[in-house]
Amino acid sequence: MSAPGPLPGTLVIAGCSRRKTAAAAPMPALDLYQGGIVPQLRGRLAGHPQVLERVWFLSAEHGFLGSRTRVMPYERALTDARARLLRPAVCAAVRERLDALGHRPAQILLVAEPAYLSLLADVLGDEDRPRIRWISEPRGWDEAAAVLDDWNWP
Repeated sequence: MSAPGPLPGTLVIAGCSRRKTAAAAPMPALDLYQGGIVPQLRGRLAGHPQVLERVWFLSAEHGFLGSRTRVMPYERALTDARARLLRPAVCAAVRERLDALGHRPAQILLVAEPAYLSLLADVLGDEDRPRIRWISEPRGWDEAAAVLDDWNWP
């Protein structure tokens, strides 16, 4: 008997990292970012492409990125002004992604510094808002791995 798949309605969102792979061509966000929980997440999900559509990033440059979205390396900090600019598009994209999951209330594992939480403020005010498990320390892999284990992620 095979193990059940990941818990329905679960989504991982991580903040982007300052450390990035040097690249001359766009590459998937999951491969670009080298800091925070990304290396461990990438290692854990290797060989499990079916869950990559549930892994997303909050980017100071691009807003909301899928793990497979191809981007170039960049340097940008998330300032308050940048967060205000990105917030409407990020919230719209997150709502669209949650609708695609088809499971309410959805559960999000958010591993990001506090500044990134502001990008999701409108979603957190929604009546059918997702349940958020927030790890404010970007290098909080042990906590994140425990949540993924609870959710039966590979």
